Amino acid sequence: MQKIMNRDEGFTGLEAAIVLIAFVVVAAVFSYVVLGAGFFTTQKSQEVVYTGVEMASSSMEVIGDVYGLDTASATKVDMIRFTLGLAAGGSPVDFSTVQMVFATSANVDILNKSPTLVSTTNPGTGNWSIFEGATTSDVLLEGEDKFTILAKPKVALVENQEFNLEIRPSTGASFGLKRTIPAKINAVNLLY
Repeated sequence: MQKIMNRDEGFTGLEAAIVLIAFVVVAAVFSYVVLGAGFFTTQKSQEVVYTGVEMASSSMEVIGDVYGLDTASATKVDMIRFTLGLAAGGSPVDFSTVQMVFATSANVDILNKSPTLVSTTNPGTGNWSIFEGATTSDVLLEGEDKFTILAKPKVALVENQEFNLEIRPSTGASFGLKRTIPAKINAVNLLY
């Protein structure tokens, strides 16, 4: 009887089953972690794509010509007038949050919104305003809307001077307007 009690062969199968179950549990936990990380990465990639599409889709375009105005009869262009609309498929742009940056080879200025954002008068030096196309309660450029903008830089522009006016909405791509003052300045000048 003593010989039967000393044999441990029955425990080998039980130990193997315990080790196998442990491997299965560890593999299940590891696969759960790997799949979770994969789903997280996929979700972040999807958010980046959607954000990129949103940023690119809110583009604007100039409708018609860009004019340089000489309002002070000093043979210098002191105001820029242009009309903006949405490009095909563009997202609406809230002009109450738009920032404009005016740059020449000599200086860069941030133009402020006129205290009266929608106005039919001169916006004042260093300011911009919506001249036509909006109301004081609706400054959202959407659909087929067209806003005529008046921008008055801090420094008047002289003959053959190049400038860049960058329109930066709160969301979406900024829009650059690069033009050159003509060789002869009149009261109203077509800018190319």
